[in-house]
Amino acid sequence: MLLILNGLLGLAALIVEVAAFVIALKAPAGAYVAAGKLTKPAWVAITAVAMVIGLGAAPVIGSGRPFGGLLSIASVVASLVFIVDVRPALKPYQGRPGPRSSGPDRPGGW
Repeated sequence: MLLILNGLLGLAALIVEVAAFVIALKAPAGAYVAAGKLTKPAWVAITAVAMVIGLGAAPVIGSGRPFGGLLSIASVVASLVFIVDVRPALKPYQGRPGPRSSGPDRPGGW
């Protein structure tokens, strides 16, 4: 039972780390500056290191050794800080492109 729980925790941690890395890559660099957070290269590096640590801990999952260790826990915490604190701060500065068609508010067209 403990092995299953250990494996599930490890898998959840890895998913969080990969998600944080992908989100950090996709956000525009200007959004980090506008939100008053660390720069994009800094957060991409932090989440990349966290993901590599998570991938390195993946073989440990299911081996009977407990998930974690200080490095694994730190990598999950760093990824969670990004997702819980930085990502919501970036959202207002991530512009979504409008519709591509022309209309009364968009010049051009036929």
